[in-house]
Amino acid sequence: MRATITLLLAVLIVLPLMHSCNPSGTTPPNILLIMVDDLGFSDFGCYGSEIQTPNIDELAQNGLRFTQFYNTAKCHSSRVSLLTGLYCTQAGDESLARATTIAEVLDSAGYFTSMAGKWHLHKQPTDFGFQSYWGHLSGATDFFNGDNTFRYNGEPWSEFDKDFYTTDANVDFSMEFLDEALESGKPFFHYVAFNAPHYPLQAPRKEVEKYLRVYDPGWDRIRKERYSRQLEMGIFESSLALPPLPDHMTPWDSLSPKQQQFESFRMSVYAGMVDRLDQNIGRLVNYLEEKGVMRNTLIMICSDNGACPFERSRELEIPPWEGGSFLLYDASWATVGNTPLRHYKQTQHEGGISSPLIVHWPGHITNQGEWERSPGHLIDVMATCLEVSGAEYPERKGLQPLQGRSLVPLFSGEEREQHEELYFRFGSCRALRKREWKVVSFYGSQWELYNMDSDRFEQHDLADQHPDIVQELSARWHALAETTDLLEEKDRKPVEEVRASNTHREWHKPQLTEGWDPDY
Repeated sequence: MRATITLLLAVLIVLPLMHSCNPSGTTPPNILLIMVDDLGFSDFGCYGSEIQTPNIDELAQNGLRFTQFYNTAKCHSSRVSLLTGLYCTQAGDESLARATTIAEVLDSAGYFTSMAGKWHLHKQPTDFGFQSYWGHLSGATDFFNGDNTFRYNGEPWSEFDKDFYTTDANVDFSMEFLDEALESGKPFFHYVAFNAPHYPLQAPRKEVEKYLRVYDPGWDRIRKERYSRQLEMGIFESSLALPPLPDHMTPWDSLSPKQQQFESFRMSVYAGMVDRLDQNIGRLVNYLEEKGVMRNTLIMICSDNGACPFERSRELEIPPWEGGSFLLYDASWATVGNTPLRHYKQTQHEGGISSPLIVHWPGHITNQGEWERSPGHLIDVMATCLEVSGAEYPERKGLQPLQGRSLVPLFSGEEREQHEELYFRFGSCRALRKREWKVVSFYGSQWELYNMDSDRFEQHDLADQHPDIVQELSARWHALAETTDLLEEKDRKPVEEVRASNTHREWHKPQLTEGWDPDY
């Protein structure tokens, strides 16, 4: 009798919770949110790459791909915007002091909330609404050896064995948490923040060997081939020409044979990381299908910024399939990663802030396999999760108003309420997009102006022809920086009236082959 009463009370408690998070009375969907790290616009096969990503490609073919989805061009700030629906400083930066997270809102609405992977913010995920967590608090980690910031439900974790590889472990623990979620009977919100393919470039040897010699033709040819595939896929209009290689890049044919071999090798390591990432996303998809929950699961896959150009390689004598190695590629392969967009991580040009978004939700996406061409932003993910779950954004003192807008109408080919403007800033790089116009400043240099409808690749600066538009949009950037993003005055000082250099001291290190052994 006592057991019966206990069960009845449990039902009476759970039913209102489920109803509150889904007013229609239907079963609320599970949500699987996947963020990858430093992945370029064209690095998935379904965005033009030669890297084999069949699992991601299948999700894209049966889902929806975005051509103008924006991030913040940097790891930590993109995570802030993704989780809170706010601009980074507006949310309180890494502290999230003026924000709430998707996990906190959905936890209150009856969801099982969990996370695996890179945190890169203050405190721990278990302090921000995640009931279960495994991963590293650091901004990057050794994929084989880990580091001392790994945590498992709030406690230090250091069980790194000889077979440990961070990308694999993210999915091992994801499946453990999802088992718990399914046993609870609650819908789940699970966030996987892969560190791959962020540096150091490290991958199991078999994945690296799979791509050896693939990149021997060089960045010129690989980039042209990617763009050709993009045109065949219909990402861009065939009338748009592939921009020339940037001036800061060294022509492939001018490299010595050893330099070419080294460059081809390190790109093969990067490709191996992305390949292994895809394999693990496939493991997650297979898990959901085996458990019979795939049909009621909304999956969103995004990246935190565009390809990383910074050349910081060291320990070249250690092969990249061993811990302790620290290999990167530089701005040359990053140019290929972001094909055909301009610039890279940190900058607010399209190569820094535009990256893939793939949405998959069986039975809810009517325009499967198509391209969504309207602009979206990481701040929209919170609003999307709120709409599909039926949860409401809370109201409390000190909490900033939600900036994002739901993407859900786009899943069925309908119009959604578009952003009047989108604001961007990291360090001294800044931008604002309003309809077809975009102003952008490269590391504090003078404002540039581009028409995104006709010049998505940012090749024709129209600032001199339209000083009135530059004045209007730059003034609006300053207004939003002060009143919405809550930037301190020192971070919103006027740009310098000098033209952009379009290069950076860390983008290249010529002759970087000392210590590297092509016959590891």
